[in-house]
Amino acid sequence: MSLRRSSRNTAPAIAAAPTANGVIAPKSASKRTSSKHEAPSDHPNETNGVVKQDSSAMPPPVTPVKRRRLAKDDVKPPPITPTPSAIGVMLDQGRPNRNHGSAAVDDTVSPSNMPRPVDTHHTNAPLVTPSGTQVHPMDRPSGIGATTSTVLRDACNHLITVDPNLKTLVNGHHCRVFSGEGLAEKIDPFEALVSGILSQQVSGAAARSIKNKFIALYQPEQCLDGFPTPSSVAADEIARLRTAGLSQRKAEYVQGLAQKFASKELTVEMLLNGSDEEVMEKLVAVRGLGAWSVQMFMCFGLKRMDIFSTGDLGVQRGMAVYVGKDVAKLKNKGGKWKYMSEQDMISTSEPFKPYRSLFMWYMWRIEDVITDALEG
Repeated sequence: MSLRRSSRNTAPAIAAAPTANGVIAPKSASKRTSSKHEAPSDHPNETNGVVKQDSSAMPPPVTPVKRRRLAKDDVKPPPITPTPSAIGVMLDQGRPNRNHGSAAVDDTVSPSNMPRPVDTHHTNAPLVTPSGTQVHPMDRPSGIGATTSTVLRDACNHLITVDPNLKTLVNGHHCRVFSGEGLAEKIDPFEALVSGILSQQVSGAAARSIKNKFIALYQPEQCLDGFPTPSSVAADEIARLRTAGLSQRKAEYVQGLAQKFASKELTVEMLLNGSDEEVMEKLVAVRGLGAWSVQMFMCFGLKRMDIFSTGDLGVQRGMAVYVGKDVAKLKNKGGKWKYMSEQDMISTSEPFKPYRSLFMWYMWRIEDVITDALEG
């Protein structure tokens, strides 16, 4: 062992060959060559030092494209108010194309086309009871001295007196709802309120389709003037009501309303003679009837002259235009669109009492909201 070490130490070193000028050239770096005897790589996909790509490996991450946040100008305004079409469905009663039932309405009491006094804070439309009797508003003395044939003229004059700038708008659009002809039309309160429930959150066409399917569920003898009676609906099954296209909740609302009329908890007499506040309180207590639905029914169904809704988007927008605001600059507070504050709407409408129902109708018209549906 010592001999081997000593021989290694005493072996002559290989001298570098001198160049022509006597300078010893440096050793050239040895090139590393691969050898078939080279130790295999520990990498499973490596062959002869080359790493192969694994086709089953996950693709490299891609930098996500950031979505551009909408600027205020990009925010779309809320859809136009559904009020006109909803009211059109509510007022669609006793039309010639309706399949009327065998229970006819009694038209023998006080012909409705004769002028009668108008009370701005009570019902002015003749109503139909669940038994089929037509009941007319009481001939109570009118505090404004108007009749069904003169009240629209008087109301329009009042609006123009308060604000002469409304003259062009008022003279350009006739409101049939509060005309003598409109005030003579009989209203079935149960049908009107059911129609209002069916119209919630759907288009007018969809509401009419559901209403027709709902009517078709009942035999002619179960209908009054072509619409099911409260007692018939109250005795029905929720599952059967849903076959007409009603949601579970709407079916419950409609049946609950029918039970209120069938049990006489809601009566035509109360709807005729109760004050605005009393009728509002009674109806909003019914499940499925919110303030907006009740206000629309009181205004366009019962023909009460001094109803005003601050929650209707079309009225808000129209009033914003009326007071000269730029409606393109929307206000979104708490996730709800607001064109005009409730307090501003109330104070602006105050001078138009006791005809705020008509003023509200013109606020839809001023923004070109299509109110033709209100005319039937």
